[in-house]
Amino acid sequence: MSQLKTFFAGATTMASALAAVFVLTGANDPGRKANFDEITVGRINIVEPDGTKRLIISNRAQFPGTFQNGKEIERPDRRTFAGMLFVDQEGTENGGFLQRGSIDANGKIDSGLSLTFDRFRQDQALQLLNTDSEKSHRTAIMINDVPSFKVTPMEDHARFREESSKLDKDGRKAYWDKLTAEGRLSVNRIWLGNTTEKGSSLQLKDAKGRVRMLLQVGGDGKAEIQMLDETGKVTKSITPASAG
Repeated sequence: MSQLKTFFAGATTMASALAAVFVLTGANDPGRKANFDEITVGRINIVEPDGTKRLIISNRAQFPGTFQNGKEIERPDRRTFAGMLFVDQEGTENGGFLQRGSIDANGKIDSGLSLTFDRFRQDQALQLLNTDSEKSHRTAIMINDVPSFKVTPMEDHARFREESSKLDKDGRKAYWDKLTAEGRLSVNRIWLGNTTEKGSSLQLKDAKGRVRMLLQVGGDGKAEIQMLDETGKVTKSITPASAG
């Protein structure tokens, strides 16, 4: 009899455990729906019915690489961040939010947040950025001209870096300048943010990324509008004193 009681006690415990698993996983609901007041996880993958990842929210330890056509490519440089990645219908990354912030034993700050939106199969066309370190603090909005993936596939960037690494300093500059002139690289066109001198500025740039109009307010509160030529020389300047 004692053995029979032990058997039934074990069976009851097992049934209770299985029931708990089914409830937590939503297996008791045909639509596999479950409601939670709070959930603690290391990473969440939002996927389509076919398994294609569309949104990934992750801690630092499990943060993914980048995605191209459904394939994940390692990005060890991202392992210092937590945040989320956006992935389009074909399984290619098209933006994300990354964030980190720390201070070491010597009081050195390393903090940054970045929200980006990418052009299709390409790099970021819009970025909202905030960084903080011992040397500087920068907050900015950047809008970039990004070439079509048909002009510069993402795979080309690794080849560009490899080829430039074989050149000397002057050769590298000429190499990157040539790619920029050919429209093969992303170029910042609009930059709006603070400056290291506690001022603020709006930079409007040409197709080669050269500042052609600058609206700025210095740390001393003085406002100025500058127009520049392709060499960076100021051709006209407007200040409150000259406006009349």
